[in-house]
Amino acid sequence: MNRFAKILWLLPWCSLLFCPALQGKCVPSSEALHHVGESRCVTGKIFRVQQGSNGIHYLDFCEDYHTCTFTVVIFRADLKHIGDIRKLQDRLVEIHGDVKEYDGRAEIILKDASQLGGEGARIPRLPKDFDVDQKGHFSAGTFSHPRTSSSTTSKKRQTATIPAAVPDDPSE
Repeated sequence: MNRFAKILWLLPWCSLLFCPALQGKCVPSSEALHHVGESRCVTGKIFRVQQGSNGIHYLDFCEDYHTCTFTVVIFRADLKHIGDIRKLQDRLVEIHGDVKEYDGRAEIILKDASQLGGEGARIPRLPKDFDVDQKGHFSAGTFSHPRTSSSTTSKKRQTATIPAAVPDDPSE
C-alpha cells in the first residue's frame, strides 16, 4: 500500500488527537484568524495564563489580550485532562485543534494534553489540591468556623409600646 492509500485509509479513524502529523505545518498565532474552520497547528509564545468566570482559563498569545487575534480556551472540566497550565506562561507552544471564530477572534478549545506540542508538551499534572472554584488558590480541605467580630453588635428588638389610654370611638 503506498503512502497516499495509507493516509486515505487512516483518515476516517484519524482524529486531531492521534494524527497531528497530518495537520501540516504550524502557523503563527498572528495568522490563525486566516485559518478559521480548519484543523491546524498554531504556534506562539504564551504571555499570560488567565482565569475568567466559571473556572474558564485563557492562554493569551499577546501582551495585550484586547488586541490579540488568537486565544486558547480551557474549560474547567478539561483541566484534569491537560495538567498545570500555569506552567505554560512564557513558553513557546504548539496547539493542535479546530480553529474557530468567537467574538471576532480565532480560538482553539484545548481539551486534552495531547493537543499540546513544543515546550508545552510536558507540563506537570494538576495538583490534587488545586481548587478551580477558588480562582486557582489551593485549598487545604479543612473546615474553619466563621470569625465572630466583637466590634459589630446588633441592636435587640424591642416590643412596640401600646398607649395605655385608648380613646373611645365617637361613632358608638
